[in-house]
Amino acid sequence: TVVLLLHQHVSSILHLVLLDTTTVLGELDWKTFPVNGWDAITEMDEQNRPIHTFQVCHVMEPNQNNWLRSGWIQRQAAQRVYVELRFTLRDCNSIPWVSGTCKETFNLFYLQTDEPLPGGTRFRPTDYAKVDTIAADESFTQTDLGDRVLRLNTEVREVGPVTKKGFYLAFQDVGACIALVSVKVFYKRCPSTLRNLAAFPDTVPHMDSSSLVEVRGTCVENAEERDTPKLYCGADGDWLVPLGRCICSIGHEETDDHCRGEGLCFPSPTYLH
Repeated sequence: TVVLLLHQHVSSILHLVLLDTTTVLGELDWKTFPVNGWDAITEMDEQNRPIHTFQVCHVMEPNQNNWLRSGWIQRQAAQRVYVELRFTLRDCNSIPWVSGTCKETFNLFYLQTDEPLPGGTRFRPTDYAKVDTIAADESFTQTDLGDRVLRLNTEVREVGPVTKKGFYLAFQDVGACIALVSVKVFYKRCPSTLRNLAAFPDTVPHMDSSSLVEVRGTCVENAEERDTPKLYCGADGDWLVPLGRCICSIGHEETDDHCRGEGLCFPSPTYLH
């Protein structure tokens, strides 16, 4: 059994998933250009669920330009999306006779569209916007292969702002030895919450990551505004800068972010057996 050593680059925050290749049961139907560049490999895990990986390793030949394109991904309510890549990458120094032709990076691109591209549409790399060049924090060597240990990297990149109904991801190989183990696409939301006796709905952060979304809260039952309750939704899905508050109406008292009528009897914990 090959042991995967996980190198976590960015811990995920509360997010809504648009795509997770590890949960897709059928075929992914991703496209490769040229067809003999990236290889799609599907294996089954212990629970008989498919594991979709994409591999490329044309390190002996110069001038590589191999593209892998995802299916169309609907953006839903997202304005900025995040792409989490898990992959292994071979250390070029561990491969003999590849001086100058072997690379240790690959490139991530995306293309926005309002609907899926028609079948047979010619692939034009110039239509795609570059997100970043992806490098590995941990690469593996021939010794690792002998020990059956592969070092799995996790990298997260922000994509956007996305304004059309959906988008494609594309991965460009220029001569590396890569196995793309999983791709997860998600967006962040500030979750619904109670603060200062006010309820705030879940909220999508602003398209401009440097600005905050002002959200007005609604007083919980049996409470009334003292100052208008507000929270600000930040780009990372965190609520910031609480302002104002609600107070319990006369005849009620605050208990666990709710207002309960005074004089109501609650059983003592001693007798709750």
